[in-house]
Amino acid sequence: ETAYVPASLRPTVTRTARIWLSIYALAIAAALAFQSWLPLLLIGFPRLYGCWHMVICGWLQHGGLDDHVSDYRLNTRTVLLNPVSCFIYWNMNYHLEHHLFPLVPYHRLPDLHRAIAYDLPPPSPSLLAALGELLPALMRQFHDPDFTIRRPLPATATPYQL
Repeated sequence: ETAYVPASLRPTVTRTARIWLSIYALAIAAALAFQSWLPLLLIGFPRLYGCWHMVICGWLQHGGLDDHVSDYRLNTRTVLLNPVSCFIYWNMNYHLEHHLFPLVPYHRLPDLHRAIAYDLPPPSPSLLAALGELLPALMRQFHDPDFTIRRPLPATATPYQL
């Protein structure tokens, strides 16, 4: 950590780590004292059962796509997820729509997707399909950094204009 944390921030990092360690210790103590899983389900466990989902969905938003284009339709991916995942991720699986219209509230992103689908590349039909597209691209980029996934726009798409 000393290579990544500047000396001026080390006291802050240490204090924050001690505070979080205390919170987790109190949650464990409360769980033992009350003989209940509830304190652990509310404090600590969400990182275990939710963080992996956020990381994977985050990778899917732009992973493997071209970084050097101005058209969000070519460097951002929409993935159709199940209702539970959509709720956990606040519909940010409609990430392309979010980039195109950032002021649209999260609960309206599915409606926006349906309204502008004619102008977007087809969404990935599932988490597994998106990972099936992303992982081989990441492996290829390891050896060929210039490789990107090309997602063609439909014939009905409006040409990009600056």
